[in-house]
Amino acid sequence: MFQSREPTLIWDLRAQLAEGPVWIESDRAVWFVDIKGKALHRYGVDDGSKTSWRAPDQIGFALPAEDGSLICGLRQGLHRFDPATGRFSFLQTIEPERPQNRLNDGFVGPDGRLWFGSMDDSEREDSGALYVWDRGALTRHDDGYRVTNGPAMSPDGRTLYFNDTLGRRIYAFDQDAGGLSNRRLFAELTEAYPDGPSVDSDGVVHVGLFNGSGVARFSPDGARLATIPLPVRTVTKAVFGGDDLRTLYCTTAWLGQDAAVRSAQPSLGGLYAVRVKTPGLPQSLIRL
Repeated sequence: MFQSREPTLIWDLRAQLAEGPVWIESDRAVWFVDIKGKALHRYGVDDGSKTSWRAPDQIGFALPAEDGSLICGLRQGLHRFDPATGRFSFLQTIEPERPQNRLNDGFVGPDGRLWFGSMDDSEREDSGALYVWDRGALTRHDDGYRVTNGPAMSPDGRTLYFNDTLGRRIYAFDQDAGGLSNRRLFAELTEAYPDGPSVDSDGVVHVGLFNGSGVARFSPDGARLATIPLPVRTVTKAVFGGDDLRTLYCTTAWLGQDAAVRSAQPSLGGLYAVRVKTPGLPQSLIRL
């Protein structure tokens, strides 16, 4: 079991834009993507094994399904990835009317539904949206974002968090069987961009800070609690994993950083791990 309470670089991958870490307990591994590098990665926690697969296009997330596959959000839509064969197979187009968009970050709710966002790949237009996918049925719940990240959900499943990254805002929605309602501002940042979110078992929201050198922690009422520092400035997302769900696995990136920053922080784009006091929530599986 990982024991360090200081951030430790466990894979010096130097990915362009590593994102979307997910702990898959049955596989005892952390899976994550390199969006711009068009790659899917697996880190085995027991033996430190490192395996990578080339994706057909930019890949925004890869999340576990109940049949052992991973459902992946690629630029042209959802794909299924088979870890046994390393093959991607097309499932469903998401936004045929928005060819400039790609999918970016996702989450599996406790009911097995897949939530994810889309965004303008050039980051110029507010064409991104928030979706939920339930065994082929697609519903758009919100619209008008430039760069989306998340979502994540409170332990009781009643609040959904979704990030407007370039707007530096984190929104909260009421969530129930009828859908989403009551969108409101949960928190706003000034010093960095809120990237991928995760929630621990106490309901504390953990947000990767792009250009902020850490993971910000927010109480369930939106108060800023503290920041878990990392030695690199571009933290894209942190997920809870390990046997006790108390290891925070953090993806980072070198995309958008100038030569001076990359020289000073050569491990940008690596996978980090740090031990925390409060465990996260179990990873749910996508219902097929």
